[in-house]
Amino acid sequence: MPYVNIKLTREQDPITREQKAELITGVTDLLVQVVGRGPGTTVVVIDEVDTDNYGVGGATITERRKQGK
Repeated sequence: MPYVNIKLTREQDPITREQKAELITGVTDLLVQVVGRGPGTTVVVIDEVDTDNYGVGGATITERRKQGK
């Protein structure tokens, strides 16, 4: 059973339900095409993470954006 976890930063312009549905369908279809797994057993989870709770290179995304990175 494939399990895919997509983590995205929560933005001021949020991801819509339609976009999330498209991501889930697209990832599921890709797993069917590439590894031959049935769509009925594929789990896709989308987590939206606040930029204060997501870090790269020792700094939060919030701070990195303030620094223009």
